[in-house]
Amino acid sequence: MKRATKSKKKQVSKSGKTTKIIVSTVLICVLAGAFYAFDVYRKIWWPNIETEGASNFLYIKTDATFEDVVLTLNQKGWLKNEPSFRWLAEKKNYVNAIRPGKYRVKNNMTNNELVNLLRAGLQEPIKVTFNNIRTIEDLAGRVGNQIEADSAALMHYFTSTEIIKKYGFSKEKFMCLFIPNTYEFYWNTSAEKFTNKMAEQFKSFWTQERISKAHDLNLTQSEVSILASIVQGETRKPDEMPKVAGLYLNRLRKGMLLQADPTVVYAIKDFTIKRVLKKHLEYNSPYNTYLYKGLPPGPISLPSIVALDAVLHAQNHDYIYMCGKLDGSGYHDFSETFGQHQQYATQYRKKLNAKKIFN
Repeated sequence: MKRATKSKKKQVSKSGKTTKIIVSTVLICVLAGAFYAFDVYRKIWWPNIETEGASNFLYIKTDATFEDVVLTLNQKGWLKNEPSFRWLAEKKNYVNAIRPGKYRVKNNMTNNELVNLLRAGLQEPIKVTFNNIRTIEDLAGRVGNQIEADSAALMHYFTSTEIIKKYGFSKEKFMCLFIPNTYEFYWNTSAEKFTNKMAEQFKSFWTQERISKAHDLNLTQSEVSILASIVQGETRKPDEMPKVAGLYLNRLRKGMLLQADPTVVYAIKDFTIKRVLKKHLEYNSPYNTYLYKGLPPGPISLPSIVALDAVLHAQNHDYIYMCGKLDGSGYHDFSETFGQHQQYATQYRKKLNAKKIFN
């Protein structure tokens, strides 16, 4: 009996140990599982982005790799825990689905929010504005500061003979394609995409009504742009532009030289000139309308929509001369005769001399 009792005690003892081992193992597995679940939760859902201010922008260039993205985030100091971001990016295959663009990154974003944003390509649209542009180089520089395509890439595209021909312009008239305004783009816009959109805007602007008005003036669309650029160069007053346009149309119809000072300044390419002198008028260039009849080969700036419409709605009058008003308002005195114009011009020259404006 004693031996049986001892045997039973041993069996109970072994059973107890086995139970403890099982319970301990289960507890360890539960704790390990809980820790793993917590670690996964932390990697996915805990805030891991720390930006300056409420939000900031991340620029991802075309052909950027995942390593480039991580490097940029680290350089900005936004990633609090890089390994957790890498882990989730790999799990969601973002490492193989990089989308270029400009992204708004918010402070305290989770890895999941950032990866989803970047993987889906939900970039922030930008407003591209260009106006007061004199040359194609100015245009490339202005736009190149706002989109991914830089000024060099834009200039290469704008000056390509093949590209210019593709859009149906000559080299001199290619500027007529671009109508100054504010347009919406994505930051990762190439020179080709930018120009394509400008071609669409050109077609949208030139409605049948506007084309008919140009035809009535015996002008092509490009010629309207060229004349509008001269009008814009002569006056910054929108309400005076149709009157100035009418003056130059009168000169064209009469076969007179346009004699527009802004064309001389453009020909010389010295935009610091405040007073056009006799020596300037002798500068030999097809853009110098004191030497060459008719419109210059191309626009001397990008005319605004206001200037374009001013030409299309030019005033009907008999003025063929104009001179700046003495009151400094920016408006002009208009004349039908050279004698009357000379009186205005003499007074205006005296004013410039008094102000010591000699060049």
